[in-house]
Amino acid sequence: MSFQPVFVQFWERVKESIKKGTYAKLTLAKTIGDTELKNIYVRPILLENDVFSLSLTARYKTEEIESFHSLDEAFLVLTPYLNNPFLTALLFTTENDITFKLNKKRVASIIEQAPTFKHASDVIIEMKEKGII
Repeated sequence: MSFQPVFVQFWERVKESIKKGTYAKLTLAKTIGDTELKNIYVRPILLENDVFSLSLTARYKTEEIESFHSLDEAFLVLTPYLNNPFLTALLFTTENDITFKLNKKRVASIIEQAPTFKHASDVIIEMKEKGII
């Protein structure tokens, strides 16, 4: 069974947290073995003219590479990294922490826990103040 439908559900939670203004951050972590790519951090940013975008920072052993994508593009960019090399995606919101997880048999699940962050991302707060969301 593919993990893709469960990741689609997880990504809906990401979009919902941005719309509600509760998004704090998103991280892809827990690699399989010793890989060059260690983490991918996803942070909201406002480009010129208050255009919403996501900054994807891929942290490798020796460098970091940052790219900018729309919400839909970010989904397409991140999906191939699941299961190779990442087993988890952690969404931190002010309401709860939501973890997309692949187990050893590559069965996907979504786990919710109490929130780690009390405040949304600074960009999300700015967007609320400007009436963008």
